[in-house]
Amino acid sequence: MTAVANDLRTGRSLVSADLFDSIAEFTVIHFDYDQEKAERATDQALAFLATVGTATVKMVPSDDVDGALHSFILHTADYREFCEKYAGRFLEHNPRPGGGGRILEEVQATAHAIKNSGFMVLDVLWTVNGENAAQCDSDCGRDYRAA
Repeated sequence: MTAVANDLRTGRSLVSADLFDSIAEFTVIHFDYDQEKAERATDQALAFLATVGTATVKMVPSDDVDGALHSFILHTADYREFCEKYAGRFLEHNPRPGGGGRILEEVQATAHAIKNSGFMVLDVLWTVNGENAAQCDSDCGRDYRAA
């Protein structure tokens, strides 16, 4: 077996272990994710938010990442601090009322922007109505818990 070096960052590496665990736990309790999915979705939500500040495309979370994103938003003080640090501003929650569901191409562009920002993308979590949207040549084989 050959080891492959991977320089991609994780969203998890951007926050303390306590905050990460709190967001993931909230996602399990309030969005009915199992622990593993909650941790992976939390990682991707953090990478999503850290990319928003420099993205050149409209950033739209996937169906599976959205629960963890909402969980972090409800940690208001930590969320505000994270936004200021990584996006340079507070990121308002901006739902699209009455606009229907997510658009596959926007979610695909978001996943690619995250990858282009140097973050690991877990393709399996970038979905729209159950359909995989990322197809980023992801790094699903890498232990996402490692920084």
